[in-house]
Amino acid sequence: MPTMLYVGTEKGIVALKREHGDTFTIASHSLKGWEVPDVASTAAEPNRVAAGTRGDGVWLSEDAGQSWSKPSYGRPGPGKVRCVTVDPKDPRRLYAGCEPIDVFMSPDLGKNWERLVSIWDVPGVADVTYPVAVVEPHVRDITLDPNDTSKVYAALQVGSIAKSSDGGRSWKLIDADVDCDVHTIVVDPTNTSHIFVATGGHDSRGGRVKGKALYHSPDCAESWQPLAMEFNQEYSVPLIMHPANPKIMYSSLAVNQPSMWRKRDSGAESRVVRTEDGGRTWQTLSKGLPESREFIEAMAFNQSDPNQIFAGTRSGKLFASRDGGDSWHQLEVEVPSITSMVSVEA
Repeated sequence: MPTMLYVGTEKGIVALKREHGDTFTIASHSLKGWEVPDVASTAAEPNRVAAGTRGDGVWLSEDAGQSWSKPSYGRPGPGKVRCVTVDPKDPRRLYAGCEPIDVFMSPDLGKNWERLVSIWDVPGVADVTYPVAVVEPHVRDITLDPNDTSKVYAALQVGSIAKSSDGGRSWKLIDADVDCDVHTIVVDPTNTSHIFVATGGHDSRGGRVKGKALYHSPDCAESWQPLAMEFNQEYSVPLIMHPANPKIMYSSLAVNQPSMWRKRDSGAESRVVRTEDGGRTWQTLSKGLPESREFIEAMAFNQSDPNQIFAGTRSGKLFASRDGGDSWHQLEVEVPSITSMVSVEA
């Protein structure tokens, strides 16, 4: 069974295919005129992939990226999409987070969309700002409780987390003891009270929170504890959880924000880290990975063999591990600057 690696980039979506061994080839490169901040697919429907474009809504492929269509063409729906999420209990239901801040839900694979306008009832949403002039405040990530999908978590840039317990009809702001610059939200499927987030460290650098890049909540995001405090890095984007063992997680960390990396010779000063005890302790992984100047922007598990992990850099390099991250090798293919990725067995 071939492995598909769907990679969102700043210039479209690339579908990589592996028939056997470690060799991936580019099966298709589509939507080249758009930045694709996020891609989504599921093990149940591996040939179906959704791509969120930063300007033309959500596009869908039913043939592993060979052809694409915009299901909502001619109808109202999301525009500048920053994240797209598949409901874990209903693979036809999609959520899209947008720029400026907006949340949409589709019950039919993106053909029709409902705008969840109640997100604007959250105190302070109208006052959220973003520190880069060419980027508006937006929804960076949407994560659903896999056991109760009426619980929805939305990462607001830069405005902490909005939480809904009724499928997005109403929201509550979560902003105590966690960095306001939340990039990625992960829910433990074996105990959904446990939430983990990767942040950009905005409040950490300002001395307004006790943590750095990573945080854990034991009570559905009501309270937070900092993680990975043994490292000096306070910026992160990817955070992935082992599909069979939630105590194992991986992340990539860096010092300060991307605008600073470009100003210094040392670049991102990054590291890739792994925990095997639910976040209490972390180890640095480096064998075969790029030097610390570069930053791993996206990571993904091979769902059929979680010891296989994929990682992609902002510069478009791709790496793979077959031993749970102990060692890595670079794939012999390069793509445009990577924003996101997902791996499925097709």
